[in-house]
This record gives sequence, C-alpha cells and structure tokens, in this order.
Amino acid sequence: MTETTELPRCHWAAGNDPLMRDYHDTEWGTPLHDDRALFEFLCLEGAQAGLSWRTVLAKRENYRKAFHDFEIARVAAMSDRELEKRLLDPGIIRNRLKVSSTRANALAAMEAIDEFGSLDVYLWSFVDGTPLRNRWRRPAEVPASTALSDRMSKALKKRGFRFVGSTICYSLLQATGMIDDHLVGCFRHGGSR
Repeated sequence: MTETTELPRCHWAAGNDPLMRDYHDTEWGTPLHDDRALFEFLCLEGAQAGLSWRTVLAKRENYRKAFHDFEIARVAAMSDRELEKRLLDPGIIRNRLKVSSTRANALAAMEAIDEFGSLDVYLWSFVDGTPLRNRWRRPAEVPASTALSDRMSKALKKRGFRFVGSTICYSLLQATGMIDDHLVGCFRHGGSR
C-alpha cells in the first residue's frame, strides 16, 4: 500500500508540512454540515485576511479555546471586556477588528439560524445544497473568487457578517466542501476520500 505522504495532492499540501497535509487530507473540500464547524470556518477564514492559511491553522486550537469552541450562542454573548482580553492572547491573531468580528458574526449567524433553521441550510443555499465539483488541472486555474463568492459576500455583508469579502467567501466554499477544488491529479479529487 502507498504511504499517505506519497499520495498525489494539491500543490499547497504536497510539501513536508504535516499540518497542511493533514488538513488537506482530512478536512479541506469535505462537505461540512455542522453549524458550529461552519461558524468556526467562517471566523477562521476571516481571521486569515491578509495572512496565510498556515498561520491561522497553527492557531486553530487557541482560537477554539478563546472563542468557546465556536459555540455560536456563547460567542454572541461575549462581552466587550472578554473581547478586549482576547486581544492580549498571543495564541490568536490580535487584530481588534478581526476579534470583534467573531462576536458580530455569531450574532448574524443566530439571526440566520432563526430565519433558515440552521446556519448549514443558509450557507449551503448558495450552492443549492449540492457541492460544486471543479476539474482544475493546474493551480493557476483555481480562482480566488467567482460570481458565486461575490453573491455570497454581498448577502453575508447585508446580514451583518464581517470579514466576508469575496475571496474569503470563496475560501469558505472550498474549505467546507461546498466547492470541490481538489486538482484533478489529487487523490481527493471528485469525492475520493
């Protein structure tokens, strides 16, 4: 049997970084339908703005501790004082706007849940509940944003979500499996899990 490290992977996970490789092999592009986990990705993708995903991924456990394991209602109830305290935590990205956006996003998520029944139903409505599967052959073909991510970004902003630009939304769509952007040569392409 072939070793996992020898499997063909998307270019960004093909190196010797076990954190990125494991994330690619077990999470990225896998359809996700859990509200808490979707909220986590929404917040972490926003925290990534201007940084590398590797940076955020390395701080993921610290984010979970700092933000109540991304339990939406608990994050929505965080006080200004609690958010200020998070700005002293070197385990997360200490950007005031990004930290405060976590609570704002929780409040917006709760409103979406009230209206649609779940964050899952709302977010997946952008792809009509079915993953879109692309057939990219080269990394240069994979877009940073699309008309779909533009539409999602506009809708999320209108609902009060923050740090949800089109590029962030496209990353969210990829990460949570709403879009399968594993390259054709990758062992995970097309739902091969």
